[in-house]
Amino acid sequence: MSARPFVVSVARLRQAVGSRRHERREGTVEDLECTGSAVPPEALVVADVTLESAVGGIAVTGIVTAPWTGECRRCLEPASGVVEVPVRELFTQGGDGEETYPLADDEIDLEPLVHDAVLLELPQAPLCRPDCLGLCPTCGANRNLE
Repeated sequence: MSARPFVVSVARLRQAVGSRRHERREGTVEDLECTGSAVPPEALVVADVTLESAVGGIAVTGIVTAPWTGECRRCLEPASGVVEVPVRELFTQGGDGEETYPLADDEIDLEPLVHDAVLLELPQAPLCRPDCLGLCPTCGANRNLE
């Protein structure tokens, strides 16, 4: 796997406005955790996107997918799932990372976009399953098991 799996050359794409290209990139991304859940450090995060040359930059649309793990907020057992985040962002020369992402030297780095998209979708109060019964308030037993 490349040391920079989310870096994409867009030199040819920028030659004609409206040009499109599909890219599927995967790799690990650091620091993907919130209060209740996290993407394991070794987990592969996937960006399945279409790049389109636009006036002033490159438009990126598609789906970002990542597995997550955490602790169920009701029963305290392990919880896990997958976030699938639709993305639609613009990379421009001098992008600030707030309104647009940076386009530099005919390359875009999808990693900041992937990081932001996944971080915003991670569950802060995960459940092991939607119908989790939680713990007994009297004895503390897991009501899913007893």
